[in-house]
Amino acid sequence: MSPASAPVTVLSEDESWSLLSSMTLGRFVTCLGGQPEIFPVNFATQRPTVLFRTAEGTKLFSAVMSDQVAFEADHHDPSLIDGWSVIIKGSAHVLSTSDELEEAERAQLRTWTATLKLRYVRVIASEITGRRFKFGPEPDHESIIG
Repeated sequence: MSPASAPVTVLSEDESWSLLSSMTLGRFVTCLGGQPEIFPVNFATQRPTVLFRTAEGTKLFSAVMSDQVAFEADHHDPSLIDGWSVIIKGSAHVLSTSDELEEAERAQLRTWTATLKLRYVRVIASEITGRRFKFGPEPDHESIIG
């Protein structure tokens, strides 16, 4: 099977950042009290970081308390021919200095819901991985095993 027809292709770091930058909705993932937490957030990329806004609450507390976090975004075309997923692993930092907040404001990140979200959280990537998928029927088990 040629790489062009492979059902799963590993993306380069540049391809992963490019695809991630094309999206505005992703999932912020933390672990709090030994339990996984996942939050949908609208975001912007400021390579090599992801930036989102939040209000006081579990999401902010999780960002502060978690040593390691993850962030995921994905996409598939409406006809289900192909798709992709990008995952970042790293740490989260709640922005507080005037320089940090000024840089965050340049991203022009606006909230999607009619709620006040005064805090910015920056996910600092220590690793980024991406996969592109070609959708299709499952291969015949007999031809693979037999």
